[in-house]
Amino acid sequence: MEMEGADGAAVPLSLADRSHRSSISSMCARSLDVLVYLIDDTAVQLSVDSLMSVTVHELHRIVRDALQLPECAMEFFALWLISPLLEVQLKPKHQPYKVCRQWQELLLRFTDCQEDEIMQDEPSLQFRRNVFFPKRRELQIENEAVLRLLYEEAKFNILEGRYPCDVEDCEQLGALVCRLQLGPYDQDQHTACALKEKLEAFLPAHLCRRGHSLLTVLWKRGAKQPAYEQGLLQAYQAVREEAACEEPEALRQHYRAYLQRCHQLPYYGCAFFYGEIDKPAQGFLHRGGRKAVSVAISLEGVYVMDSKEKHVLLGLRFQELSWDHTYPDEEEEHILWLEFDGENEGTLVNKLLKIYSKQAELMSGLIEYCLELNAAAEASALENSTLQSPTLLPLASKQRPKLRRQNSVVCSRIQHLATIDYIEDGKEIKRVKPKRTASFFTRQFSHGPTSYSAVQAPAESLEQG
Repeated sequence: MEMEGADGAAVPLSLADRSHRSSISSMCARSLDVLVYLIDDTAVQLSVDSLMSVTVHELHRIVRDALQLPECAMEFFALWLISPLLEVQLKPKHQPYKVCRQWQELLLRFTDCQEDEIMQDEPSLQFRRNVFFPKRRELQIENEAVLRLLYEEAKFNILEGRYPCDVEDCEQLGALVCRLQLGPYDQDQHTACALKEKLEAFLPAHLCRRGHSLLTVLWKRGAKQPAYEQGLLQAYQAVREEAACEEPEALRQHYRAYLQRCHQLPYYGCAFFYGEIDKPAQGFLHRGGRKAVSVAISLEGVYVMDSKEKHVLLGLRFQELSWDHTYPDEEEEHILWLEFDGENEGTLVNKLLKIYSKQAELMSGLIEYCLELNAAAEASALENSTLQSPTLLPLASKQRPKLRRQNSVVCSRIQHLATIDYIEDGKEIKRVKPKRTASFFTRQFSHGPTSYSAVQAPAESLEQG
């Protein structure tokens, strides 16, 4: 975060450049202008007194008032510090100015960036969804401004490929974007050619670019490339319009429809981390190497996604995994270990996946905190249950719904992972299925808040996205 000095002016920063935009500029010695960005790069300019000591909670309220959002928006959204190198959700007690002053230290600690990248990087304050807000409560929201902010963030994550999504779902979501941006379908104006010119505004960028590289063109010469604009146009035509519905109410319905479809993605609302995993050994020389992945963590579980191919490699609910974090003095690198049940040539085994990342400490801390929140929520739900619902089950005991498409990008691809397989004692594979309670790790899901064995986390850990 950059602040102008009294004896000189800083060079103005372009709002279009996410890499080097500043959130603070000086007006006078006692009052500072603060820019808080929305997900669509719109900047909210605020004049804040005592900025050096203002807390996130106080600044959050100022932003809410400036945007004229209802009081309940305090729990829907959070303040984040964002740069191309690191994203962190700030806690209410944090002081943004002080965290910004420590930004280079955070980059050294949680990224593998080069020194010159770290020196040039500058974070900006962003107002975005709170990772700890349960998605089931979003559909109860009626305020159009709140729905629009949630919609814009979901759309950003879809278009950027952060939420892997099947083509048919992308077309359905893109059709709703068409409706919200272009209005009701008009056959004279809204043609396939017109949509093709703006395709990246409606569909994920990796879909729009797929098949356009020279190598792909040469390899698939003569093959017909997918015309995504045709599927998008058909979905646009099929968007339902309620009769005699005023436009403000129609907008709310379409925002809600977009969010409902995004809720079907298990990683909706996740915080994102970055790392690498081992590739399975291939070829005569059994060469492996590593694959870049993004790790998405929410209140529901952990999802490991291929950063290049934009599909899920592994998705686990918390009750399906155990985990641990090892430091460089125990291993050569920071590692987040995920343990889950699987098979090895027909034998039921425990599988260990190693995720190499300097953000492993943040990931481990977030998993632990999500478990604590879930345990508290389940305990509260059980206490508030009435005689009319005596068979109420804990949230975690509900079965995972079956996926509609077996080749969906949402499906796990265990065969693409290089895992360590073992039975109980970590030695040779035995034809005995180990119990999850006899896990290699002590950190795992438990149904009750009192039986969960908490592990001490850093006192001032940051939630990352």
